Formats: sequence, structure tokens, C-alpha cells
Amino acid sequence: MPEVKIDKTDAKILEILQIDSRITNADLSEQLGMSNSPCWRRVKQLEDTKIIQGYGVFLDRKKIGLGVMVFIRVSIDSHSEKEAKKFEEQVIALDHVIACYSIGGDADFLLQVVSPDLDTYADFSMSIIRRLPGIKEMQSMFVLKEIKPFLSFPIQHQYSK
Repeated sequence: MPEVKIDKTDAKILEILQIDSRITNADLSEQLGMSNSPCWRRVKQLEDTKIIQGYGVFLDRKKIGLGVMVFIRVSIDSHSEKEAKKFEEQVIALDHVIACYSIGGDADFLLQVVSPDLDTYADFSMSIIRRLPGIKEMQSMFVLKEIKPFLSFPIQHQYSK
């Protein structure tokens, strides 16, 4: 798929929407210094080209009972496409795995997992993760403190030239 070109105005729209996705079109267009209709068309085009893939909210995981966050590095036995796809499909179905990445280096996948507590995580990792197809090795890395949780992608600096 060809890369979609965005300009400074699109970049500003994306920056604002990442901060407040509930902003009204009227307020967004006012911040941009443009009228409502062209602003709405810009947002619609960003949605249609899938640059904007959806809208959501950020939750405090601890306040909803998910006090433990763990990154798990996973190596699998077979690197066949079929086996990797089977692993990916099963990981996607796991609610406590909030992100999964195929990575290079000394592991094949990096999973981001949340859990209410250490006992629940231990049970999940040993009875669910460890039993996923083709796992050769796994290493858990526990988050002690969130320094900078993900909130948004950097946008504006690329288009300020």
C-alpha cells in the first residue's frame, strides 16, 4: 500500500485528536483556523485512508484492577510461516495480552501482558502462555514503574519544515 502524504494541517489534526479524540469539529476547526466543512473533510479523509484507525480512551490500568504489567520475550521452535501464524492467532485471542510484536534479535515475539496480581500472572504464564504452540523459551520482564506510558505518536516535528 502506498504511503499517504500528509501536510502540516493534517499533522496538526492528528496531534490534536491524539490529545482529545472527543473534541468537536467546531472546536477543532477553530484551533486550526479553518472553517468547519474543510476541517470535517480533512478528518474524514484521514479516516478513509486508515491513518486514523479509530477513537478511544486511556484507562488507568491500576484503577481497573490490573496492577501488574509484564513484557514476555518468546522464542519459538519452528520458524515456519504456518507455526508462527498459529502462535499469532492464539496470542490474539488472549485478553490479558494487550500487545504483541514480532521482533528481531534473540527472541521472536514480545508480548505485553497485564494481570491483577503476581499470583494471577504466574498462573496465566505457566498454564496459558507456556502452553502456546511451539514455545521454546520465554522470559518475563516485570514493569516496576511506568516512566512514560504510550499516549500518542510524535507527529508535528516531521511536518514543521
